[in-house]
Parts: sequence; C-alpha cells; structure tokens
Amino acid sequence: LLGAAEEFCAAHGLSSAHATFIEPGQVHLFENAGWLIRNDIQFHWENRGYASFDEFLAALSSRKRKDIRKERAAAQEGVEIKMLTGADLRPEHWDAFWRFYQDTGLRKWGTPYLTREAFTLLGERMADRIVLVLAFLDGEPVAGALNFIGADALYGRYWGALIDKRFLHFELCYYQAIDAAIALGLNRVEAGAQGGHKLARGYEPVRTFSAHYIVHEGFREAVADFLERERTGVSQDQLYLGTRTPFRKE
Repeated sequence: LLGAAEEFCAAHGLSSAHATFIEPGQVHLFENAGWLIRNDIQFHWENRGYASFDEFLAALSSRKRKDIRKERAAAQEGVEIKMLTGADLRPEHWDAFWRFYQDTGLRKWGTPYLTREAFTLLGERMADRIVLVLAFLDGEPVAGALNFIGADALYGRYWGALIDKRFLHFELCYYQAIDAAIALGLNRVEAGAQGGHKLARGYEPVRTFSAHYIVHEGFREAVADFLERERTGVSQDQLYLGTRTPFRKE
C-alpha cells in the first residue's frame, strides 16, 4: 500500500502522501519505507474498569472530584439531557443537531462541510453506532454532541449549542461521553483534537502518530529537521502534562 501511494504521487505529479492517526504497532512499517514520522498529543479518557461515573471520580483527588461534581450540577441545572441511539434517533433530532453543527462551524470561522442529508444518512445506515447527546430547555433542544461507537472506543466528533450555559460543553462532550463509554463497556473516549482543558476532566495525554512521504528531497530534509526538533518538544509536553492529571497521587 505504501509503495502504491508513492507510485501514485509520481504518476500524478503530487508533492506528498500522508497517513494520519496510524496505530503505534504500524509505525515501524512506515519508518522502514522511509516515511517521516510525526508525533502529537491528544487527550483520551481511559476506562480502568470503572462500573460507574462515581467510581471514576473516586480515583481523582478530593478537590478535582468536587470541582467536577459542581460543574455537572451547574451544567444540568434547568435543562434535561437525553442520550439517544439506534431507533430513538428521529429526524427532528437531526434537524436540531444540524443547527448546532452550523452554529459551531460559523463561530469558529470555518465552513461546515457536512450537509443536512449527511446526518440523515448517518441515522439510516449506522444509528446503532451513534450516541447523540442532546440538552433540552423547556422541551426544545438547545445543544448537542455527536459520538461514534467504535470497537473499543467512543469517538466524539461534533458539538454545538444555541445557548451560552456554563459548563454545558464539558457536560455534553466529556462527562456524558464517559457515562456512555462505561455503559457500553468501552475502553476509552477520544473526544477530538486540541483541548488542554480536558486534562482537568480526567482525559490524559496520549501520543499519536502520523506518517508523511515527501517527494522533493530538499523539502523532505527540511521537514525531517523540523519533526526532529518538534518531537523533543512533544515529549517534554507529554511528560509535563502527565504530572498535571487530576488523579490521586500514590
């Protein structure tokens, strides 16, 4: 496959080929083929055999445990939160989430790339692999987070809200995702890119890998030099962040 990607670049005059979020056990295959390896950090929640959210909280320091309970109480006050999957997902839910998705994209100076039909297709073709968390105010949906169920992980990918309510983002995207992962017996939650703020919510720094084939030799050398220097910084960041997790120190 890697050889075919390289041949495709040559045949079509392409400058590069890229593989993102490769499995750690596959890194050596790319290295042996001469691809450049990049490291980065994401924040994942790991299920260490927790039977409930309270069991997870019990593993945290007292102060962090109290902080999270306060955040959840504040986020849930005055709203009703529902976790929907499978046959419970209906067109009106996707209509609401479409509005949330559009709002987030526009506020982040981006262009929402999924169409309304895309969410209908998701509901029709893989509803049993979806967890949609919605918040209702006076019976109307006002915020939501979309998650996909993998073989051993819950993947959070989109979120949006029509109201500005303190801690609601953390509740729908992070805490409800933990609840869902525990209920589904999943090993971890991957809540998307970025987010040092996830650290205080029990999400830990995890190394991720990507691989890059650069055709132009000079450009490749420049990228390789950058990646070598960046790798040192990423390692230092991960070590530091690892000391800042909210878990009790033994």
